Order: sequence, then C-alpha cells, then structure tokens
Amino acid sequence: MDLLNTLVDKGLRRELPTREEALAVLATSDDDLLEVVTAAGKVRRQWFGRRVKLNYLVNLKSGLCPEDCSYCSQRLGSKAEILKYTWLKPDEASKAAAAGVAGGAKRVCLVASGRGPTDRDVDRVSQTIEAIKEQNEGVEVCACLGLLSEGQAGRLRSAGADAYNHNLNTSEGTYGDITTTHTYADRVETVQQAQAAGLSACSGLIAGMGESDTDLVDVVFSLRELDPDSVPVNFLIPFEGTPLAKEWNLTPQRCLRILAMVRFVCPDVEVRLAGGREVHLRSMQPLALHLVNSIFLGDYLTSEGQAGQADLDMIADAGFEVEGAGTTTLPRHRTGAGTEPEAGGGCGGHSTGCAPCGDVADAPTVVDAEAPAARTDLVAVRRRGAGTDLAPNA
Repeated sequence: MDLLNTLVDKGLRRELPTREEALAVLATSDDDLLEVVTAAGKVRRQWFGRRVKLNYLVNLKSGLCPEDCSYCSQRLGSKAEILKYTWLKPDEASKAAAAGVAGGAKRVCLVASGRGPTDRDVDRVSQTIEAIKEQNEGVEVCACLGLLSEGQAGRLRSAGADAYNHNLNTSEGTYGDITTTHTYADRVETVQQAQAAGLSACSGLIAGMGESDTDLVDVVFSLRELDPDSVPVNFLIPFEGTPLAKEWNLTPQRCLRILAMVRFVCPDVEVRLAGGREVHLRSMQPLALHLVNSIFLGDYLTSEGQAGQADLDMIADAGFEVEGAGTTTLPRHRTGAGTEPEAGGGCGGHSTGCAPCGDVADAPTVVDAEAPAARTDLVAVRRRGAGTDLAPNA
C-alpha cells in the first residue's frame, strides 16, 4: 500500500505526515489491519527495538475532585462506586510503589485527583518522591497532580521528580464539550511549565469519547507540536455513574488503528498503552506491542487491570522484552546524547523546521460495520492496592 510505504519512510526519517495521511490510517479497513500494524511496527522497532517500558500507577488521593471532566470516575458529581480516600502518607505511597518496582516497573506515576496542588500538597508529594527514591534506586518518578501554579514544577524537580504528566485528552475544538471547569489552554500551559522546569513532559489523549477522526488527528498533531517525551493513549473506560457511561464506540481494530496513527505522527516518542486496553483491545493486546513501547503494569487509578504476571507473560510471548533500569528509553537524539542528524523534525522536532500543520476539511468518523457490544463486565472498580488493606496487583 503506497500510503503505508510513505508513512514508514517518513517515520524512519522522523518526518511529519500530512493530516490527510493520518486520517487515511484511521480510515483503513479491517482487511488492511495487519498491514497497518506491520508498517507502524517497523517505525516502532527503528527507535525502540523490542523493548517495553513498564510503568506503575499509585493513586495518592482518590475521588473527591471538584472538576467536571465527563470521562472521569473521580469527577464532581460522579456516582461511580470507586474508592474514595484522602492523601496517602509518604510511607504508604512508597510501599505501594515498591510493589510495582518489584514487578519490573521502571517508572512510578504518582497521581492525585483535584484541580491542582496547593503548596502544602507539593510539599507532601515531594516527601513521597524522596521516600520512593531512597528505597528504590534508579526508579523514575512522574507526578500527575493537575494544573500547576508558578514555581511548583521546579519544586517537584528539586525533590527528585523526573517527569510530569498532564494529558490534553481531546482536541481543542471539542474540549469544552468534555470539561467546563478548566480550559484546553490551561492544560497546555501546565505541560509547558513542566518542560520549562526541566521535567520530562508526559501528555496524551483519551479515545472513544464520541470524537471524530479529525478530532483524534487534531489532538495528536497538537501533542507533536507540544513535544512531550511520553504520549499515553487511553481508551475510555465507560464507568457507570459518569456522563460518558454509554459511550461504547471502540473495537479492538479501531484501537489498533489509533495507536498506529499516533506512532506515525510521533515516531520517536514513548507511546504508552494506558487505561482501557483490557476493556477494548481484549485478546488483541499483544498486537498493540508492535505499535507502543510502554504500558502500565497491573491496575489503574480507579479500575483494575489484568494480573501483573499476565502482562509480563504477554510481553514475553509476543517476543518483546521488559526494558531494564539501566536502559535509556528514548532514542539518543532526544536525550541530547546522540549524533543522528535532524531529519525534518521528530515528534517534537518542530523547532528544527517541521512543515506547518495546516487545516483540512472535517472528515467523517469511520464507523465499524457493527457497533461493538458494551462489555460492562470488563469494567472492574479497583478494590485493592493503594488506599486499601489488600495487596496490589503488580
């Protein structure tokens, strides 16, 4: 397929595809799916080989959020029957993190619900970061605390944080339909504050909220321009008790096309398969490893994932290997240690002269022939790990 040959060539050169090419990936048929995965897999292996980075979530504070993000089980007014608890103590969070590290996680992601941290919250998280680093030599720590105020990113960096996560989630044009208590621009500003403080930026999206193909391409192109080092791709978990509980728009095939499109647009960035993979990819999760180079191990913030050992078995059975602590995740040219020539920009190579994104006419969403059946049986509320007396899944 000429389209795929073109996209592979561009991915190997870290060259930005056109919006039309990205839309065309989402419009490919199920008959062409394996060709799409094979093509994007070539780009993935060029920059990351067969390594899979494991990340582990610790939910520091669950529920009780004043924001109204429609997709979130922790939102204001959520009737989802999730765990609700206030801040974990540093030793409790460190103990939870240790379980993930023992399971092979290279990065621990510390997450807290809320609009953004107070200065006291930053002090609390800083103590937690220090405790985790002291007990787990070499582990990376990423904080995800919401919108940052001036100076807070620098304080987290001084405490030992390596990265900061704040997702764009959806396109700027549709953001107001999903959230009204803060803006898309607020999210962009927080990512930029993290970058300015020297933190590795982590920012991604949620697919499956009823968005169009154009919306998906818009947010991924915006992410490329924003230049995060990590791009988590979440698939909506339609929790009962949230406004998007009835949004079951994804098939395993569509999820794979979305991941392939992200890889083509952001070829040399850590693309992470995040929340919802078990619900929507199901038995096709191993194919996604040919597109992404990073996953979460075990459970998520308010939902349960598949068993941690099943994750490790899946990686091994698919012919991949867990990335070791002594290995640098990103290609050398993204860490400043390499000598590879700039080739028209990479995901975040916009400062070296990427072509402007331009505008295209709205494209209709490609709908699969049969609407997927709602698999509510696969949405399991987390009842173990952080905030409980039960052992974590790692």
